[in-house]
Amino acid sequence: MSAAITPRSRLGLAGLVAALCWAAPAPAHAEGTAAPVILEDLRRFANTGTVLHVAAHPDDENTQLISAMARGRGYRTAYLSLTRGDGGQNESGPEFGEKLGLARTQELLAARQLDGGRQFFTRAIDYGYSKSPEEALRIWDHDTVLGDVVRVIRTFRPDVIITRFPIPPGSGGHGQHTASAMLAVEAFKLAGDPTAFPEQITAGLPPWQAKRIGWNGWGSGASPLSGPSIQFDIGGTDPVTGEPFSTLANRSRGMHKTQGLGSFAARTGGAGPNMQTFQLLAGDAPTADIMDGVDTTWNRVPGGAALIPLIDEAIAGFKPTDPAASIPSLLAIRTKLDALPAHPLLQEKRADLDRIITACLGLMVETTVPNAEVVPGEQIPLHHEVQLSASTPVRWVAVRYPSTQGDLKVRTFLKPGEVTVRETQQVLPVATPPSQPYWLRETGTPGAFKVYPPSLIGTPENPTEFPVEFIFEVGGKALVVTDQPVQIIPGASEAQQYRRLSVIPPVSLGFAHELEVFQPEATKAVTVEATAARAGLVGSLQLRAPAGWKVTPAGLPLNLLAAGDKVSLTFQVTAPAAPTSATLDATVTIGGSTYGTERFVINYRHLPVLLLQPPARAKAVVLEVQTRGHRVGYLPGAGDSTAESIAQLGYEVVTLTGADLTPEKLTGLDAVVLGVRAFNDRTDLASALPGLLAWVESGGTVIAQYNRPDRKLNTGQLGPYALSIEGRAPELRVTDETAPVTFLTPDHPVLNIPNKITAADFENWVQERGAYFPSKWDESRYTAILAMNDPGETPLRSSLLVARHGQGWYVYTGLSFFRQLPAGNPGAHRLFANLLSLGK
Repeated sequence: MSAAITPRSRLGLAGLVAALCWAAPAPAHAEGTAAPVILEDLRRFANTGTVLHVAAHPDDENTQLISAMARGRGYRTAYLSLTRGDGGQNESGPEFGEKLGLARTQELLAARQLDGGRQFFTRAIDYGYSKSPEEALRIWDHDTVLGDVVRVIRTFRPDVIITRFPIPPGSGGHGQHTASAMLAVEAFKLAGDPTAFPEQITAGLPPWQAKRIGWNGWGSGASPLSGPSIQFDIGGTDPVTGEPFSTLANRSRGMHKTQGLGSFAARTGGAGPNMQTFQLLAGDAPTADIMDGVDTTWNRVPGGAALIPLIDEAIAGFKPTDPAASIPSLLAIRTKLDALPAHPLLQEKRADLDRIITACLGLMVETTVPNAEVVPGEQIPLHHEVQLSASTPVRWVAVRYPSTQGDLKVRTFLKPGEVTVRETQQVLPVATPPSQPYWLRETGTPGAFKVYPPSLIGTPENPTEFPVEFIFEVGGKALVVTDQPVQIIPGASEAQQYRRLSVIPPVSLGFAHELEVFQPEATKAVTVEATAARAGLVGSLQLRAPAGWKVTPAGLPLNLLAAGDKVSLTFQVTAPAAPTSATLDATVTIGGSTYGTERFVINYRHLPVLLLQPPARAKAVVLEVQTRGHRVGYLPGAGDSTAESIAQLGYEVVTLTGADLTPEKLTGLDAVVLGVRAFNDRTDLASALPGLLAWVESGGTVIAQYNRPDRKLNTGQLGPYALSIEGRAPELRVTDETAPVTFLTPDHPVLNIPNKITAADFENWVQERGAYFPSKWDESRYTAILAMNDPGETPLRSSLLVARHGQGWYVYTGLSFFRQLPAGNPGAHRLFANLLSLGK
């Protein structure tokens, strides 16, 4: 368990205690609740029971189960999400893929702050919806992810593992769901085997055998699985706040805002019984409770029995009006704890006890910096504040900086109620790499991230860039309080008021376009923007391309005088004759050092500011594509980069609003494209639709991208003629990106003008063919262009529907152009160009 303390001196004692005492940082309770929080943490300290909940994605978890186990029963409780939700759709912004996965990682951490659990991950990538566990295990690489689940079990050492989904013959409704349960059962059996994944044993992770693993079933229907089952209750109230676990669970679930679940945060619930099913999948069968036969006391730790009466005495003697009176008894426990033989649980429990002691003292620390972004080699001005509430003698000895092996000697006794301040400067080591989520530092496979060192596997996020350790002495014992530098942002949202220190280069680079589309042998300008984070940067910018490409000039001079200065430098790039794809890399050389990272900031108010600094790269694609028309209107939906892709085809793109959808205002446009989920997310489309269809009738072309059947549609009309997307989403999608495609109307203009579409145009698609295809349509009006299906399923004919309406064309498509176009897929570009060219 991390001993990190989130700085909270400006939030008062209760806020700090809450941050100190939960396995995951908990929300600050109201002033005056510090003593109840401490008492509950003492009770949790007495408890050694451990529960691991396992599923596939962010939002799969049973948040009330976590709340009841962590806050109610006081167990060490964690959620293992095999993926970070990278392949999902985003209800909060335009970020997809690894950027969405980073946001959802932080949403899960915020959820755990509310329900009291901890968070783990594997290296598995959410590659999108899957209809079979076999596909998931193949794409993830079964052994890779199985080893990660074994690693988490050996690290966390659960007594009971609870899956959210069943194993076959049951189904989780999603191949990745079912695969998560299958891997959990397999890992349950292997984690205790010293011959399984021996490299983990060598690295210091001892084998661990949990008591049992079971499925947390749902509903009242008959179970598809055989085997014993019991009912257990997850109802009740939080012992500190009195809130029902159901209310806490809704607030936790409400953190998944990128999945459209923010409304859960306002829902309340009752404290009455909430009976859940635990169906045994492997291990010892329980008779009455999931923890049957598990010793949840200190008796399980060699020598730990001697601690039990001391802990019981500390709990019984705790004085809510004077928490500091417990310090002598807590220090006595600490002495006994330090004398116990080595055991995997002791380091974590020792950190728990130190946090409890710190909380009883009312000891608050804070380390602030004027700027959260630091360049390697720079001095970091550190402002340390310490405040003590209790009258217990506490000596502030020093502050240590593990990154530099340096320290600041203090050697002063703290005075109750006073703030003691120390200022210092430390140099950030020159070799410190730019901050980047550890799982994104290297290129992995389509199914799994590449992580080094292996010790990071399973952890939710990077260790702090510049750890700080406050060293105190109390009662003859050393007390270490860990911290990290933060910049305080006045007026920011609660999630963003403390900006953690990040390491940045002095200059960041970025391409004007993440994807550059070339005709064969064509030369076009490629622009790179350089932004100075520090003043006085003089150097040169280089753009590199693979063999067969030509870049001129070889380098361009760079001169950035002031921090914040930006300059756009343009290279001429000539493509090879044959269709191909390539990566363009930008670097800048300054004073003998080379830098080459982009800067991307994800800024959602409910999350901390997130910084991504990947290598500065753009994808270049050479393809033979013809277009007709010149100007295209784009009505944004939920957020995607389709407009950028249309511009790469050579069109002028005009961004529209609902008010622009009139025949008069659309004059001069060759086509109008509706962004993904526009009918779900836009409130100005229903009233504007008649005007848009009138423009189509007079000769315009509209391409409507997919909408979701499980989200409210703001209009009952999706086109000029009857068309419905009602139905179960899994039945209306093709998840196999390699699924064969049949041309139902091979002579239709969509497949011939101006580009001849062939089976080759459906090669190398990513993640899926498409989703949320129409379930019903007026077949006398709409022409079905393509048929496709996942293995063993009936062909779906509605992925691309085209209708003549008056003199114009109306297209409705569930094909995932919003994924294929940014990925540079040639065939998707050629097909989309044909859609834009209809009637031209």
